[in-house]
Amino acid sequence: MKLKKKIKVAIDSPAAAGAGTQAKLISKHYNLFYLDTGKIYRLIANIKIKRPKKYNYSFLEKTMKNLNIKNLQNKKLLTNEVGNLASIISKDKKIRKLVHAFQIQCAYYPPKRYNGSCLDGRDITYKIVPDADFKFFITASTKTRALRRYKELKGINKKTTLNDVLKSIKKRDKSDYNRKISPLKKTKDSILINTTNFSKRACFLKIKKIMDKKIIA
Repeated sequence: MKLKKKIKVAIDSPAAAGAGTQAKLISKHYNLFYLDTGKIYRLIANIKIKRPKKYNYSFLEKTMKNLNIKNLQNKKLLTNEVGNLASIISKDKKIRKLVHAFQIQCAYYPPKRYNGSCLDGRDITYKIVPDADFKFFITASTKTRALRRYKELKGINKKTTLNDVLKSIKKRDKSDYNRKISPLKKTKDSILINTTNFSKRACFLKIKKIMDKKIIA
């Protein structure tokens, strides 16, 4: 699909709400460069866990400059341990500055073969891409999100329980919504998409209908 002009899609959401799934479907359909921004903080958290002696700003700066998007697809980044640490790390101003620079580059200067960009995270609609052509806030009930994340984690950590994941989701929500730096929030110009009672396909078609109205007009 070739669009008349480049577009930018910004998505914010709490953990495991289905934003990543929708962002991937949107990106594939409209040929947009996709970036799961939360995975960057998870990658940094994983470095701190696995390579603590290497963990410093200088090393992280080099990591960001040479970051390969494929590195963000590592399933080990989905663990509760990594997620909880990522939430703490994301409050660090110096780290956020490094990550934000990378995110902005991806949003505004994606590879030429794409029709634009699609980023999902916690502060994308108002901090990273405030002038996005489309803004969505994707959410779902806490129980639904916990169940989704539990299913993702079962194959990685056999000892994980649904109750543990539920506690982790609630803890992450509290941190994301209440942090002083770039908290998770729905902006007035973001369209709310609640995925609790809808299939992935139904949610995508809803988003596609909204986008096509503006793109085709």
